[in-house]
Amino acid sequence: MPWIQVKLQTTGSNSAPVEDLLMELGAVSVTLEDSADQPLLEPPPGATPIWDDTTITGLFEADIDVDLLTTAIKNQLGDIPVRVEALEDKDWVREWMDSFQPICFGERLWVCPSWLEPPKPDAVNMMLDPGLAFGTGTHETTSLCLKWLDSAELTGKTVIDYGCGSGILAIAAALLGAEKVICVDNDPQALLATKQNAERNHVLDRIEVYSPETAPNTQAHIMLANILAGPLMSLASTLAERTHSQGDVVLSGILQEQASDVANAYGPWFHMDAPAQQGDWIRLTGRKYS
Repeated sequence: MPWIQVKLQTTGSNSAPVEDLLMELGAVSVTLEDSADQPLLEPPPGATPIWDDTTITGLFEADIDVDLLTTAIKNQLGDIPVRVEALEDKDWVREWMDSFQPICFGERLWVCPSWLEPPKPDAVNMMLDPGLAFGTGTHETTSLCLKWLDSAELTGKTVIDYGCGSGILAIAAALLGAEKVICVDNDPQALLATKQNAERNHVLDRIEVYSPETAPNTQAHIMLANILAGPLMSLASTLAERTHSQGDVVLSGILQEQASDVANAYGPWFHMDAPAQQGDWIRLTGRKYS
């Protein structure tokens, strides 16, 4: 059966009433999409972040009266642009699955959805699906960290992943040889997702998860923190304290114009390297002084 798709542009603050209206008018589903390539990274606990510029799509059965539908929308929301499209019927689950393909990071590491065979069975293959606290490495900040891990010697090392999200960096470290990985996040859903993903990749025996309040004072050979510039700067002394002498720090979630401020915040404890860049995002690395 074909469908009718109705698309509206709105702001994040107005998205909830628009979503509710489409459901009241008979939409069988409503989806929200980013209209301006705005990343949403590490929201605070309990927050539901929405993009500033949002596209809301309502899916309706094909026999709906389109004129009445658009009139009802404009009566409620004002004279806003309403885009109406016919949509052919598809196997939507298959369509969604086909949009996720294995990705290679560096020389050894691949991230693969579980329903596909890894392209290189002998490589280091992380099986990771979209889901809770979703993160699969497609964002530049995560990609930069995965490429660094792929190039590092991790055998026997202790790693801390501060702000672990889905656990992708922690699991990559374990698969690449780390002896122990301590994961810290203030979101209980992130800790649950990390444990589930670690179990799927058979590294749960080397993964420990904690909230910031319960995390041990263990020192790491490698400190990973893919969060945001503000939290990175405020956490500088904490992350430095939990990094071994001569240990590495790997920082991401930093925009180009923020890089020098973040590097300066870590300068008292680390010799900072030149930044690495992918798109608009920066990765900073450094080696702790003796």
